[in-house]
Amino acid sequence: MSCKSTKVAPSVDFDHSCSDSVEYLTLNFGPFETVHRWRRLPPCDEFVGARRSKHTVVAYRDAIYVFGGDNGKNMLNDLLRFDVKDCSWCRAFTTGTPPAPRYHHSAVVYGSSMFVFGGYTGDIYSNSNLKNKNDLFEYKFATGQWTEWKVEGSLPVARSAHGATVYSDKLWIFAGYDGNARLNDMWTINLQDREHACWEEIDQSGEIPPSCCNFPVAVCRDKMFVFSGQSGAKITNNLFQFEFRGHMWTRIPTEHLLRGSPPPPQRRYGHTMVAFDRHLYVFGGAADNTLPNELHCYDVDSQTWEVIHPSLDSEMPSGRLFHAAAVIQDAMYIFGGTVDNNVRSGEMYRFQFSCYPKCTLHEDYGKLWENRQFCDVQFILGEREERVLGHIALVTARCQWLRKKILQARDRQRQKSKQESSEESDDGAAGGLRDLPGGNRPSGTQPMLEVSIREAEAQPFEVLMQFLYTDKIQYPRRGHVQDVLLIMDVYKLALSFRLSRLEQLCVQYIEASVDLQNVLSVCENANKLQLDQLKEHCLNFVVKESHFNQVIMTKEFERLSTPLIVEIVRRKQQPPPRLYSDQPVDIGTSLVQDMKACLEGGGGLEFCDIILLLDGQPRPAHKVILAARSSYFEAMFRSFMPEDGQVNISIGEMVPSKQAFESMLRYIYYGDVNMPPEDSLYLFAAPYYYGFSNNRLQAYCKQNLEMNVTVENVLQILEAADKTQALDMKKHCLHIIVHQFIKVSKLPNLRSLSQLLLLDIIESLATHISDKQCAEMGSDI
Repeated sequence: MSCKSTKVAPSVDFDHSCSDSVEYLTLNFGPFETVHRWRRLPPCDEFVGARRSKHTVVAYRDAIYVFGGDNGKNMLNDLLRFDVKDCSWCRAFTTGTPPAPRYHHSAVVYGSSMFVFGGYTGDIYSNSNLKNKNDLFEYKFATGQWTEWKVEGSLPVARSAHGATVYSDKLWIFAGYDGNARLNDMWTINLQDREHACWEEIDQSGEIPPSCCNFPVAVCRDKMFVFSGQSGAKITNNLFQFEFRGHMWTRIPTEHLLRGSPPPPQRRYGHTMVAFDRHLYVFGGAADNTLPNELHCYDVDSQTWEVIHPSLDSEMPSGRLFHAAAVIQDAMYIFGGTVDNNVRSGEMYRFQFSCYPKCTLHEDYGKLWENRQFCDVQFILGEREERVLGHIALVTARCQWLRKKILQARDRQRQKSKQESSEESDDGAAGGLRDLPGGNRPSGTQPMLEVSIREAEAQPFEVLMQFLYTDKIQYPRRGHVQDVLLIMDVYKLALSFRLSRLEQLCVQYIEASVDLQNVLSVCENANKLQLDQLKEHCLNFVVKESHFNQVIMTKEFERLSTPLIVEIVRRKQQPPPRLYSDQPVDIGTSLVQDMKACLEGGGGLEFCDIILLLDGQPRPAHKVILAARSSYFEAMFRSFMPEDGQVNISIGEMVPSKQAFESMLRYIYYGDVNMPPEDSLYLFAAPYYYGFSNNRLQAYCKQNLEMNVTVENVLQILEAADKTQALDMKKHCLHIIVHQFIKVSKLPNLRSLSQLLLLDIIESLATHISDKQCAEMGSDI
């Protein structure tokens, strides 16, 4: 089930936080919209409104409202309305005095009104009376009334190409262009009480974005996000987030994004960004003299970017800038903009979002590491013999070097056990686990395995372990040199343990953290640890024209070892030639890849410590992985672990098929949600029964069932629906069989159906098919 062919019902509303909510998801059948599909909607006719750019759009109920902009010759102040249900355009009803024609203004919705602030006004044709504005207008959707708010006291400087949003009953204005310079100030005004409203400048703190204009803002998870924009020489593709409560800005780092993983979008301006669920969607804009039309998606929870691949039947918009976007329900609407050759557009496009609960795989394994429950290995580290607990199943799946150490320690433990008590060795293995590779027993019946690693100290080793469980490490705090030095120790371990992915993460983090204050400390430590790549980076940083004089005037430079000082001076006098390598960077394997190999590759079987029984057939598995991902197994193993190490598998009173059971294990081990529709029917209730962290699996099962029941698989799904007592799905399958009976009748599976199901089909045929249709079918069969 790939994203390109899946579909979603617009009415579905998934709860993303409560695992209990899965029981409330019910199946619906058509009509549906394909996920990630772009559709070209009717364009705006010239007699309704001009093609335009630099305008605004807002969404109110089931309509998009377009205000202002320019058509290439004149500024506009008309208000257009697009009804998303019947896909029709009209001029919105207005009364009162509208804002003067303008572009690069802002528009937001609060309550039942639209508020328009600022922008650039004047006659662009004659180039006269051009100026920025700081006026505020309200448009009431119910009456069509335009009203200007006359506000006393301090006002924001007049501006255009700024960002605006609504949060906590207030309009928030950020940055823009005042006609002379770009800005990065912030103002807010309360929209609840017009009579007492006044502007207030916000005292911002933290990593405030550079002064900029022509950028979008979006609010997600009670934070405002700003991405890229025009900021002169400082233009970047940075994403910043603003905390409304503390007025604190933070630059969201990208150093955790490995080479080879999707990077952030190119720096750009004139683009749009909207929020939906936990995602930000960036489209269009001008990116280094190009007009890209990819849709970029940022996951606020995982802090990762991806490019959304449109469905195969998409009608893609061309690249453009100074367009506008809004969200209604689970779709984004994009209107207008400037396309190739400075042409204004009157096109409207619709993009169908997907709406699935997030994957909690990394979080679930991370909690297992934090809680240290069900630990079965103890690492004894360094000369001080500090102890760190862990889980054999996860550690051996992720690191071959540690796997080898654990196998050696286990062999020693078994030899010692044999010497101490040959009787215990003969009788101690639990019957249900006797056939497991390696003869593993439930961990409760054997002592904690001890693994000595003299070359590792506890603190960097714990960071390495955190990576094994989550694929992440904590980014060094700005200005904390000790954090950077710790990551260098982790890097040294990653090299020793041959963890390529962790190596790359450490290098990116350290290089991004090197600054004028810490470069000499980092360089000296890299020299001491023989980390040549990092040492090279530091030396090149020091001898840069803009850095060299500042670095050599510091006290730290005076305390530097003589060989390093000599090396820096020589590097400055005669820089070495730059070496470029065409070799691809090995970014190693991810948590998902390693856990997939653990389940399917066979290598993880020797560390299995539990038997899952499906209709009496054994399937070896790992307790800690089951417990990390399922509260059902976690409670079982904590409170009443079966003595024989065997667990019967069912979902309520229903035993899933072997194929569906394997699909569930793939979801548990590495978060896979791809499965045939008949498996989805068996697993539809699994998230509720087994207590998964959220209803992600059920949401995929639901969509898979609703959209992928075909003539070819309808009989298998009918059998599964009958077995699971899914009456609505059974009814849906019978409906398909009746209406496609000529094709279904030729399927070989029809002969293997039970007598009762064949009777159900005959009864449905009798109910739905007329005498004439029966006669026609009889002649065809």
